[in-house]
Amino acid sequence: MPLPFQQVWKSQDAVAIVTGASSGIGFELTRMLVNEGAHVVAVARRQERLIELANATSHPERVHCIAGDVTDAATREEAMRAADSLRDGGLDLLVNNAGVGAIGPFADASPERMRRVMEVNFFAPVDWTRDAIPRLRLAAQKDVRPVICNIGSVLGHRAVPDKSEYCASKFALHGWNDSLRAELVREGIGVTMVSPSTTRSEFFDSLVETEPDQKSNSIGSWPPARVAQATLTAIKRGRSEVILSLGGKALVYADRVSPPVMNGILAKRGR
Repeated sequence: MPLPFQQVWKSQDAVAIVTGASSGIGFELTRMLVNEGAHVVAVARRQERLIELANATSHPERVHCIAGDVTDAATREEAMRAADSLRDGGLDLLVNNAGVGAIGPFADASPERMRRVMEVNFFAPVDWTRDAIPRLRLAAQKDVRPVICNIGSVLGHRAVPDKSEYCASKFALHGWNDSLRAELVREGIGVTMVSPSTTRSEFFDSLVETEPDQKSNSIGSWPPARVAQATLTAIKRGRSEVILSLGGKALVYADRVSPPVMNGILAKRGR
């Protein structure tokens, strides 16, 4: 049985799957992986943006574009087949990055808003990971350390008003991620969670049942390239979890020190 974290993760000749690759963190992370020698199965709904992504890399032939919805089983199966064709079924990296959000009071939203956010942000990563595990095990047998990387959020540590659906999905992802890490560590498969604060990307252009031009009131936003670089560093170093930005860390650690104080602050913000 391979020892956990036997060696650092390496991009060169790696086979990776990245969801939500057409913009933001997924776009930048895919570009970095390919530029370091990886083959990436890039998954997103917009075919034209995936083509732009491939052309933005140093080796477009290493970007294998799969256009489709991450909640669609057919999209997932096509992506897994593409990864299988690159190296006899082994997979070195799965990045569950695709996500959606919603802004507004829970009481004013339809039940469908919660279900859509949970499907994309939680159930899709679960399904992609379930299909990826046999392939990650194959890679682990070849003396490499494959990794599952889940893109979470500081709101998966401390919930805030008007984002109940998003917070619920990221809390669920966080808890599942921690259990999965403990289950897979002895098999030599790493499980990493990256928890950004607000990322300056197109995320807020695709909010579920949310009025146009809604803004996210938050502290510590980072550009997607910076988040992607921190994510790649966490993958390479075998980090269990990283919380990004000073604002994000302040929110998480202040809540750990004094939850009642944070409850009061956020209650005032909610009103």
